[in-house]
Amino acid sequence: MRPDDDVPLGVSDTHGILLRPEHKKIATSDTLAWRSLYVSRQLEQPYSDRFAGRDDHLIIVHLSGPVKVERDFSGERSRSRITVGGLFILPPKRDFGVSLLAPLETVHLYVRSKLVTAAASELCKGDPASLQFIPRLGEHDGLIEQLGRMACQMLEDQQSDFFADGIARLLAAQLVRHHSTGLQQDLPRITGLQPYQMNAVRELIEDQMDEALNIEQLAAAAGLSPIHFARQFKRTTGTSPHQYLMEARVTRARDLLSTRLSIAEIAYQCGFSHQEHMTRLFGRQLGVTPAAYRKSLAD
Repeated sequence: MRPDDDVPLGVSDTHGILLRPEHKKIATSDTLAWRSLYVSRQLEQPYSDRFAGRDDHLIIVHLSGPVKVERDFSGERSRSRITVGGLFILPPKRDFGVSLLAPLETVHLYVRSKLVTAAASELCKGDPASLQFIPRLGEHDGLIEQLGRMACQMLEDQQSDFFADGIARLLAAQLVRHHSTGLQQDLPRITGLQPYQMNAVRELIEDQMDEALNIEQLAAAAGLSPIHFARQFKRTTGTSPHQYLMEARVTRARDLLSTRLSIAEIAYQCGFSHQEHMTRLFGRQLGVTPAAYRKSLAD
């Protein structure tokens, strides 16, 4: 593990494409303190440049197109006409050159290498350090495209690090399964959580809802690894751990709105990053704002 793995990722951790002045940023995760994932959505203008390798995995999802892109790996040049949803996948520590030949809207996703290594150790046979990742230019991966668009929505909603970590782990698993040379091992059957495991997870959420929970804590409560836990949890509840936590926070907020606590204090006690964050997710789930819901109780 690098000494800075628990420090939030920022634009300074990227290759430098996002620092070019001609690109217009739409939204980034710079102010959200995400530690497992960095996300930036932008309108890129045509450019040509070379960049040094970085420590983490880069995935670029094309949100518009088609557009022609040229790429250079160690003197090996390739050129593709990339359509909407097409990918640019770059493994860590790889220098490269790129030429974008027309304006393009993209989302850049940087996934911590430690998460990919952890996914490889669970999903593949052999030493995860020996795994080779395959650069991509223009290929499509439906799940990665979906996760990229979800990450854009998370920027808009200003979601917490817990939700970003969930997306990062899904991306890491997909890179290992479909964009590496790893020989996959058989995974445990998806049978769902045992009642005692689900109860332990519920108790942890209820007891520590106002804290910055992470997927490792929930998985540990169930006695499982994060990847195995997420698969079993969805079989049991029909939803992801991240969605379940969000719904639990909204449910508690709804209950507390019958008290005299301020909406800002309720947001804090329910683990939302701020009042506006709670208002946005409360409205999305229940169709009304917290203030309107409180007024309906009084009426």
